[in-house]
Amino acid sequence: QVQLAESGGGLVQAGGSLRLSCTASGSIFSINAMGWYRQAPGKQRELVAIPTSSGDTMYADSVKGRFTLSRDNAKNTVYLQMTSLKPDDTAVYYCYVHASSAYAPARTYWGQGTQVTVSS
Repeated sequence: QVQLAESGGGLVQAGGSLRLSCTASGSIFSINAMGWYRQAPGKQRELVAIPTSSGDTMYADSVKGRFTLSRDNAKNTVYLQMTSLKPDDTAVYYCYVHASSAYAPARTYWGQGTQVTVSS
């Protein structure tokens, strides 16, 4: 099994910054990708930042230039640096990992989510 632990969410004023972290643990054999989605109240879950097969990062248009995805392979951790936050960024942020484990072929695992609230 693979577990994900997210941290870094909270309440911040508009214009502020937060850094989300997500660490994968368990019987991991290999990690193919790690990224972030978010879900605002009453809306569908949407892509925030994910790695592409070419090694680049795909960002939602609404966060381009403000959010940065990074990863520490040695720690099995992915980060989402968020700057110039806006009230529209308020959502539950979910990390995912696409990984194979000692007990299962490659599949996607999701974290429990971390709340980000941006006040105006």
